[in-house]
Amino acid sequence: MNHSSKIGFSFGTTSGVITTLGLIVGLTASNASQALIIGGILTIAFADAFSDALGIHISEESEDTHNKKEIWTATFSTYFTKLIIALTFLVPAIFLSTTPALIASITWGMLLLALLSYFVSPKEKRAQSVLGHLLIGLVVIIVGFIIGQYIRTLI
Repeated sequence: MNHSSKIGFSFGTTSGVITTLGLIVGLTASNASQALIIGGILTIAFADAFSDALGIHISEESEDTHNKKEIWTATFSTYFTKLIIALTFLVPAIFLSTTPALIASITWGMLLLALLSYFVSPKEKRAQSVLGHLLIGLVVIIVGFIIGQYIRTLI
């Protein structure tokens, strides 16, 4: 895998997991319906994937060290990775009831984050990297839960 593809894959996977998990946890904590959660996942998968891809595209252009092919490779790999990762969260949302779907989503998301962290980190820093990235994932889960609970009290 070339450097531009790695950028898109790493960013798309991370963003797909973190954004989608935050959304699922927040919506579940706010007592959202299964249909609303599925709609949120689909929105993240398509709209936010475009946003992330454009962000990577502009970031890569701003470095002025990449040719057009490298920039577009990073752009497309970000989009398709984010899209696919986010869409995987539909499986528990569609086939399980809300609480089991939430547990499955958190487990799946943290597994993906741990695997990505393991494979992109230098050998001597793998454990530290995996734990640090999982901690960030946990913070997103907690914040999503708190926001969802707050919204639940407003409605």
